[in-house]
Amino acid sequence: MDPRTSAQDVMRCDLCKTAVVEMHCDTCLVNLCKACVGEHMISDESKNHEIVRFILRKTTPIYPVCKTHVKERCEMYCKYCDIPMCVTCLASDQHLGHKLLKILQVLNEKKVTIKKEQIELNETIYPTYQDIASDVQNRMSQLEKEYGDLSTAITKHGEDWHREIDKLVKKLKAEVDEMKNTQLQTLQKHLGKIKKNISEIKNMLELINTAMESNEISKLFSITTDIDKHRNLPEKIEPSLPKFTLARMQREKLVKFFGTLSSSSLTSDKHGYSMKTTQKLPEAGSSPPVKQLLDEPETVTTISTGYNKAGPSPPVKQLLDQPKCVISAVTGYERLYYVACLRNEEIWASGNDKTMKLFSFTQRSLLKSIRTKSGNEPEGLTVTKSGDLVYIDDSDRTVNIVKNEKIEEVIRLQNWEPLGVCSTSSGDLLVVMDTYDNKQSKVVRYYGSTKKQTIQFDDEGKPLYSSSRSIFLIEYKYISENRNLDICMSDSGAKAVVVVNQAGKLRFRYTGHTPAPKNEPFRPVGIATDSESHILTADYNNDCIHIIDQDGQFLRYINCTLSNPMGLCTDTNDTMFVAQCEGKVTKIKYLQ
Repeated sequence: MDPRTSAQDVMRCDLCKTAVVEMHCDTCLVNLCKACVGEHMISDESKNHEIVRFILRKTTPIYPVCKTHVKERCEMYCKYCDIPMCVTCLASDQHLGHKLLKILQVLNEKKVTIKKEQIELNETIYPTYQDIASDVQNRMSQLEKEYGDLSTAITKHGEDWHREIDKLVKKLKAEVDEMKNTQLQTLQKHLGKIKKNISEIKNMLELINTAMESNEISKLFSITTDIDKHRNLPEKIEPSLPKFTLARMQREKLVKFFGTLSSSSLTSDKHGYSMKTTQKLPEAGSSPPVKQLLDEPETVTTISTGYNKAGPSPPVKQLLDQPKCVISAVTGYERLYYVACLRNEEIWASGNDKTMKLFSFTQRSLLKSIRTKSGNEPEGLTVTKSGDLVYIDDSDRTVNIVKNEKIEEVIRLQNWEPLGVCSTSSGDLLVVMDTYDNKQSKVVRYYGSTKKQTIQFDDEGKPLYSSSRSIFLIEYKYISENRNLDICMSDSGAKAVVVVNQAGKLRFRYTGHTPAPKNEPFRPVGIATDSESHILTADYNNDCIHIIDQDGQFLRYINCTLSNPMGLCTDTNDTMFVAQCEGKVTKIKYLQ
């Protein structure tokens, strides 16, 4: 067939370019005529040319090149080493005693496995993901509708309030008009009497004038002035105006009466979907029973961390530009301030030395000790979802993470000093910080080193957190996230636990409960939460733990012979670990 006069042509040999293709080299992927096969075979004798009929091309397996012997092809497979091998590898002692298979056998087994996975992907996984995507889109549409309904309900409620306020204004104005008319009528009657007296006095003066000017004695004797009647002046009527007392506009009460909006949340359930369905698993079967507070909290065990030991004689100290004292000023002694649960029975602890220590409650021993990168004291501890330790270096103004015992800087602040940190359920970090002049305080949410949210003021523009420190004591700020995603901070400077929702809106302030165990002022330090959304805070002054519910209602004290409690954490079993300033960590069971 002539290509110049035809719409298509047969395939030609890649070597001679004229003869029709009949053969194929699977090694070199070259099309050949029978006459050119020999020439191609001798063109590169280093290769093992696999010549097949053209219609059988790509059926010859191409064996992998040996990584050790680059000119060899691997036709065997070492099961033990999990690698292909060539004849030279086989002849060596490297794979002596190992289980060896033909690579084609391994290839066939791999094809069977991949074929099964291909079927599963096509028939199960891919359709399931499509259904899940459809489910999420449906949820988004439903969310749009429900949020629209919510906004409509709020608007309607606002209109109802406006109507009621309009009615109230109308009623009050009607009462004002009624009072005004009553008082005006009374004054009008009084004015009429006064004008009558004026008329009588005027007539009397005219008679007197006429008689005095007349020569007739009888006229003068006929005048009676009745002046005594007018010497008694009329009573003075003073109207008393009603007072309109303005009800003070208190936003918190207005919000309470009008209605409040609960915080929204996004929860994830890794078991929420199953293959071939997009139905959520029944919640009733997965909801754990509500845990109750024990009548008598139980001290399980107490370990010593090695803090509260006398240190070397302190060096001569110079006056600081910014005075800074520890909460319990005992010269030459180490103090324990922070604890964080790594896993059940294992906790990280740190104090006013330069290390962070991992302890095992099961073994009652120290597992490891890590020195801070800068050699400064760590000022806060938390553990991420992946089990990495995070600590604050306030002197260096950094937030750092410890991965495989290597310390990486995550956040560096400029004009702020970090004071506390916690890792959230979403993987964010919440960092408490003050300006270095102690005039401002805030909480910032980070994802890695990226700032996502700042929480500093309430709806009236007032600071949420205390911003000044005593010249005698550091005002500690510990932070934790509750299960309902509220952000809970113990603000010892304000003598309060300040709780805001996920959006940063103030929910409540807890300022302690009376009577306190030692009748000392409430001084909250360490803070933690549990699976029941209880908020637990250590009270340094009263040697106890306060337990409040998620709405700020006091539930109980836990004493358990604690002494100067500082740091606080809970594990997944809702067991509490309390760091006492003098160096002990006490494990307490308080829930059934």
